[in-house]
Amino acid sequence: MPDARLPYEGPIWLYVGRVAVEKNIEAFLALDLPGTKVVVGDGPARAGLERRYPEVKFLGALTGETLARAYAGSDVFVFPSRTDTFGLVVLEALASGLPVAAYPVEGPRDVVGDAPVAVLDPDLRTACLGALQIARNPRGLTPRAFAEAHSWRACTLQFLRNLAVEPDED
Repeated sequence: MPDARLPYEGPIWLYVGRVAVEKNIEAFLALDLPGTKVVVGDGPARAGLERRYPEVKFLGALTGETLARAYAGSDVFVFPSRTDTFGLVVLEALASGLPVAAYPVEGPRDVVGDAPVAVLDPDLRTACLGALQIARNPRGLTPRAFAEAHSWRACTLQFLRNLAVEPDED
């Protein structure tokens, strides 16, 4: 990608997912953060949130290369949900090299644990600003390397190891 950066003032804070009340998106949108907030997704709360937060860039539902560009062109992925049980988008963001900011609740805590690829804090603004400090290519564990360790292949191999079955590495 020639210039993967989204064309907004940085830092760029990204949310991807269904735009609905249960996702707690307003907790993210109401934060006082420098730069630009971007929401990718659609849902029943979108129109109301667009009216209340006209400065936020609502891009609608994206897929494929366009979605990949949104991830790659941002600085921090913000996951404001307090109720999601897993949050696959957290792994998608990490696979794109984005550090994650989230509450320390089930889902984000189960996905990232204490890995240095995310900041989980009861104060979402603190989590966001902390995640911004995580370098996209730090020495050691990167967000992308962390996500790759959670691929379907890696999970299957771990499952087989837990069963004490010797997996065929091919």
